[in-house]
Amino acid sequence: MRYLLLSSCLIILAGCSSVYKNLQPATGNINYIQKFKPDFKNTLYKAEIDVVGHHLSGLLLIKTLPDSSIRMVFSNEIGFKFFDFEFRLNGGFKVLYVIKQMGKKPVIKTLKKDFELILLLERDTQNAYLRKDDNSMYYIFPKEKGSFCYITDLNGTEMKAMEISSPHKPIVLAIMKNYTSDIPDTIGITHTNFNFIIGLKKIER
Repeated sequence: MRYLLLSSCLIILAGCSSVYKNLQPATGNINYIQKFKPDFKNTLYKAEIDVVGHHLSGLLLIKTLPDSSIRMVFSNEIGFKFFDFEFRLNGGFKVLYVIKQMGKKPVIKTLKKDFELILLLERDTQNAYLRKDDNSMYYIFPKEKGSFCYITDLNGTEMKAMEISSPHKPIVLAIMKNYTSDIPDTIGITHTNFNFIIGLKKIER
């Protein structure tokens, strides 16, 4: 599964412009991108993660709690937890549990950003802006170093890709495909500068 997702991400990356300043100016509502925000009430995925030289497979549960915070719990099939993260409504993030191999600050920071990207938790729209080319619309949210970018077709009917970029190039590419009831069936996250891959396939329950 992870190799299929990696191939899909690289194909999309080849077609995405990362030099946003060279795109055409566009007008529209920056908050329109929120229509693609997944509605993870209580969703279970088969997960495969390659990180820091380790390949981990198991189940990833994404659950929205009554206070609208989101829990992500990754464990193997017999219930041994790899990590348990909480994303809070006010933008807070808490590590409730993580195994030693994944407990390094750079790894946790990377996972946090990756999941914030696919959860569409971007809240700062003050400096956000729109760009376009002949095929796509780009919803760009500047960060201290780089930006988050969500790429749709020109009509805004399909999410084509999501990027985390440095000032010069994409460093993370993500896809979410085959939405059913506002939940994507397939999610893939690929890093371009080192071996860090996340592949998720929804389990029907």
